[in-house]
Amino acid sequence: MRRFGVIVALGAMLGMLGGVLMASPALAGRGPKWEIVESGPFTLPAKFCGFKMRVTPAVDKEFIKVLKTADGSMTTLITGSRKIAFTNLSTGKAITANASTALRMTTHADGSVTVKGTGHPAMLLSPADAKRFGLPTVSVPTGKLTASFAADGTITSLSLRGHVLVDVCAALS
Repeated sequence: MRRFGVIVALGAMLGMLGGVLMASPALAGRGPKWEIVESGPFTLPAKFCGFKMRVTPAVDKEFIKVLKTADGSMTTLITGSRKIAFTNLSTGKAITANASTALRMTTHADGSVTVKGTGHPAMLLSPADAKRFGLPTVSVPTGKLTASFAADGTITSLSLRGHVLVDVCAALS
C-alpha cells in the first residue's frame, strides 16, 4: 500500500493517477488498447503545504495503455492533455496549471518501479523526500523526470532534467 501511495504521489497527476494505477491490472489483460483515464477531485492534507488543498481536474483528456512482458514486468503508458486546478481551502486562492505529460511506468517482476516522464508531470512528494531531492512538495515541473522506487515504495532515485514551472504551495500561500 505504501508503494501505491508513493507511485500515486510521484507518478504524476497528483494522485489522480491513483485510480489509473488501481485499474492497471484489470486493463493489462485487455490487450494494448488505449483507455480513457477517469479521475475526480481530491483534497490534500495540510502536511504538504501547511494548508489543505483541493485538487480538481480542469481538462481531463488522458489515455492509458498497459502492456505485459514475458519477464513478468508490466509497462503502463499515459499520455494526453490534463490541466489541474489547485485551491487553497483556507483562503480560496486558486491556480490552474498544465499537467500534460507522457509517462512510462514499468513495474518490474521484483515489485520495484521505474517512472520516466516528459512534459509537465505534476509531482507530490513527502516533505522528507522534497528536502532530500531539493524539490517542492507539490509542483509542476517541465523537462525529463526519472524516478525509481524500491518494492516497499521508498524512492531510491529521482532526477529532473528541467526546472520547476510552478511551486504550487508557494503560489497559493
